[in-house]
Amino acid sequence: MQTAFEKPPAERRTADRFPIEREMRFKMLSKKDGLANGIGKTVNISSAGVLFITDRMLLPGRRLEVAINWPAQLNEKCALKLVARGRIVRFDEGRVAMEIQQYEFRTSGSGPE
Repeated sequence: MQTAFEKPPAERRTADRFPIEREMRFKMLSKKDGLANGIGKTVNISSAGVLFITDRMLLPGRRLEVAINWPAQLNEKCALKLVARGRIVRFDEGRVAMEIQQYEFRTSGSGPE
């Protein structure tokens, strides 16, 4: 229990997370990893990061690109993908936390394969 003089625990997250569950693909960007590709499913997304699950072991510090099938469409007709690049900050039992360093929306024919 917290007293009036204690500070609340510091929240490290700077952006709201939204529970968006979508199919996704990822591609490792490090030359050490070769052409390591994989699939997963997002758990939640914020403007600063993505939490997703996968059956591949991904090491913290490595850079990757993800392509997430976005739930909204362009002009209500064209499917979109969120394509983001960043680095893995945490891996725990198939759950990967990725910090987003850059992103863009693309029409659904482009992105990591």
